[in-house]
Amino acid sequence: MAFRDDTRKNAKITLTIIIVLLAVLLAGIALLSRAYGIAATNPDGPGYESVLSMLTRAVMGHGAFYYITIGSVLLVLALSANTAFADFPRLTRAIALDDYMPHVFLLRGRRLLYSWGIYVLVALTALLLIVFGGVTDRLIPLFAIGAFMAFTLSQAGMVMHWKRQGNAPMRIFVNGLGAVATGITTVVVLVAKFAEGAWITALLIAAMIVLMRAVKRHYVEVDRETALDRPIVPAQINEPIVVLPIDRWSRISDKALSFALGMSRDIRCVHIQTGEEPDPICQDWEKDVAAPLRAVGKSVPKLDILQSPFRYVLAPMVDYILAVERESSFQKVCVLVPELVVHHWWENLLHNRRADMLKVMLLLRGNRRIVVINIPWYLERG
Repeated sequence: MAFRDDTRKNAKITLTIIIVLLAVLLAGIALLSRAYGIAATNPDGPGYESVLSMLTRAVMGHGAFYYITIGSVLLVLALSANTAFADFPRLTRAIALDDYMPHVFLLRGRRLLYSWGIYVLVALTALLLIVFGGVTDRLIPLFAIGAFMAFTLSQAGMVMHWKRQGNAPMRIFVNGLGAVATGITTVVVLVAKFAEGAWITALLIAAMIVLMRAVKRHYVEVDRETALDRPIVPAQINEPIVVLPIDRWSRISDKALSFALGMSRDIRCVHIQTGEEPDPICQDWEKDVAAPLRAVGKSVPKLDILQSPFRYVLAPMVDYILAVERESSFQKVCVLVPELVVHHWWENLLHNRRADMLKVMLLLRGNRRIVVINIPWYLERG
């Protein structure tokens, strides 16, 4: 996209210039290193210095030109790192479009970038630097295997492309030769540098293939189970059984019960009693709920009292909901979960979070006919 028209022609010219420059630089470094007797040193040894640093110092001394050269190398490396940040999110998006990576990589961030690709790249880069102690020389086997494997796959892909096109024997030969050469290089680097860290790349590639195939299977299964090839069936539309956990009669309970009365006539309020003495809700139910509703001709919800001698609350509640679901062969079970919403995070520490735990347990043990609805009660400020 950065090339002017004709993009193919300009891209070929640019790549040719890059290849020629790389060849000249590599040949020059090799000849000068041989002439000055410079060889690579152990990155873990004392006084470690890169080949480029030793070569520049040997040719031009330790003056201003040395620092200009090293600074230029740093800028070039920083610029080349931008390639990964620009294209890795696009790569993950392309793979996610085929369902081989999580769909979160399809989301654009506030700056219209595929932010999750950048987050993952930053995390993986930091992890590699920590694992290898910040010594970039140790990362060279990883880079070499990844780069040459990519070259091999792309060249092999071009061979298949030219075969489908037909009448391109020379192009098939050139790309085939390139695939063989880079493939051999990949194997040589993997064997020679296996103990120095190349095993990580081999392990990661295998793990990524297994993981991506598992992600694909998951999305295929989800599509299979959620696909629907028919319109809505009106005969299946009916009022649900509403289950309302209730601890005591309060504004929160009143809001939840009022909402339930507008949904269904089959409402089952459930109270867990952990002590021997009846709780106030049992004694006040007739006065606060049943009598007012009966006076206006409304159906009165059923109050089920569950005894819990071991003072468990959540487990008996979940068991009750699952039992109600099993009793009904066609109705949905709608569980209303009243919840107090505070203004500050630290205020949550002052209240039990049974509502959250109940929702989590229902999500883990529930099924398709159980629906969970939050009924929040927001505290007023001041």
